[in-house]
Order: sequence, then structure tokens, then C-alpha cells
Amino acid sequence: MTAMTTATNQRRVLLANPRGYCAGVDRAVITVEKALEQYGAPIYVRKQIVHNTHVVRTLEERGAIFVEETEEVPEGAIVVFSAHGVSPVVHEEAGRRRLKTIDATCPLVTKVHKEAKRFASEDRDIILIGHIGHEEVEGTSGEAPEHIQIVESPDEVHKVQVRDPDNVSWLSQTTLSVDETTQTVDALRKKFPNLLDPPSDDICYATSNRQDAVKAMAPECELVIVVGSDNSSNSVRLVEVALDAGADASYLIDNASLMDDSWLEGVTTVGVTSGASVPDILVRELLDRLAGHGYGSVSPVTTADETLTFSLPKELRRDLRAE
Repeated sequence: MTAMTTATNQRRVLLANPRGYCAGVDRAVITVEKALEQYGAPIYVRKQIVHNTHVVRTLEERGAIFVEETEEVPEGAIVVFSAHGVSPVVHEEAGRRRLKTIDATCPLVTKVHKEAKRFASEDRDIILIGHIGHEEVEGTSGEAPEHIQIVESPDEVHKVQVRDPDNVSWLSQTTLSVDETTQTVDALRKKFPNLLDPPSDDICYATSNRQDAVKAMAPECELVIVVGSDNSSNSVRLVEVALDAGADASYLIDNASLMDDSWLEGVTTVGVTSGASVPDILVRELLDRLAGHGYGSVSPVTTADETLTFSLPKELRRDLRAE
């Protein structure tokens, strides 16, 4: 980890690394950009391709049209499914409308979908830890709705009812707080001692890495600013993690213009990070604004090196190769 020693009276910024785009977000955004280049505007996108206001607006300016449901897409048009994934019902609806679909679901979300189908094929009751109403949770639960029930926190575990306490498994949304998810699993295991784990962690590497970086820097920060949109689950979690790890205050902002100067009163060290769907230009703009207030010294706090990349969706790759 990068050393964080400095004079106590010097205003400074600790910059979390890793931060910003993960491999799944990068893939999803590039998918829409390449689709616009390959097929021309408009390209329809079901839901926000990723949960970031700046990204959505930028793609809209290039000709992407974001819709809530497939029924809003003209028959026969091209539609991209967001990084959060969709249920089988959505694929069926798209087929009925003769839509050309490009599935930009993050491969790590697809992994959870496959686990849900496998556990359901074994006739297990599945506890899905996640936020009700989140697109990813809706997509995963749609894979086996008769087997899955959603639990949002450890406090809800006592309400869980299953057919056979010895035939229960759990899955999770990929963007949750690692610590809170562990607490929920511990509570489930107390109730169901034979609870079956997923084959590997469902919380994605990028979510875990960003939380670890915040945990490393937060104890030295009076203030941690997280760049991200308020509908971004992993960004919201970073604020919670910063406070739990010792930061005196933490705020989520979509961009630098939303920083409140009063937050800086009496603050020597500001921690800065961003959610997994945030382009780094938004972080650079925040650093520039902080520098204008005397926080020109920026020290990285590095806890991991991310090298993972994902190939583009097969439907898009096929057409790009054909050209």
C-alpha cells in the first residue's frame, strides 16, 4: 500500500485506487458506442446501460435512446440490454417484438444467473441477498422466481420461510457491501446450518476492491467524497464503508459542481474515490476543484491492481467481424 504520511497541517487528498470503471462497465459502455458506429443511430437501450448520469447523457447525445421496457422499442429495432442483466421474460418479449438484441450483461452477473438456474434445477430454496427493485436483482430472481426470495439485510432473516431447512442456498447481488453481506450470510447460516454457498463469491472483484481501498484511506480522512450517481448501488455502499471505516463525514456527488464548500471547513485530509460506473474525467474535475481550495497534494492509496477485461457481446463481435 502507498504510504500516507504527511505533515498534519498540510491540506491533502488521498486518492483511492482502484476506483471508477470496472471491466463490466467498460464493456457495456463500449458496446453501446460500437453499436452506434456499426448500425447508426438510434440504438435503443433497455434501462440505463450503467448507473451513471454522465455516461447516460453522453450516450444520448450520440444517438442512444434509453427506455424502461422493451415494449417501448419499435418492432425490429436494435436494443442493448444493460450491464445489470435481464430475466428470461425480457428475452422472450424481445423475441416476440422481433428485436435485434445485444446483451451487455456483465459476465459476473451472468455467473449469478447460472448459479440461480443450477440451484433451482436441484429444487433448492434460494435466498438472494440484494435490494428489491434493483435491475440486477430483478434479472436474477427472474431466472427462478418460484425458488427465489429476496433478503435485503440481516434484520430480515428471521422472516425467511423455506420448504426444507436442509436444502437452502444463497446468492447475492454483485454490488453489495462485503461486510453487511457477510453479516446476512452469518445470520442465514445460524437459521439454516446446512446453507449451501455459491461456488465462488458473488460480490464482484471491483466492488470488493473499491471498498478495500476506501477502508484503507478512511481512517486518515475527515471527509471522503465519492463520485457516483445516487442510483448506483456500489457507489452508495462506498459512502457507508467510508463512515464505518472511520471517516468523520462522507458524501456522494454526481460531479464536482455538487460539492458543498462548507464540507471542507476544518478538514485537512479529503479522501476521493468513485463508483464502478464512473468515468475518471469526473474524478479529475473534482480534484481540480479541491486544488482550487488548497488541496493540491494528491497521494494515491493503492490496494489492488486490476487487469481483468471482457470481450464484447458475441452478437456485436459477429457483425464487427463480418464488416
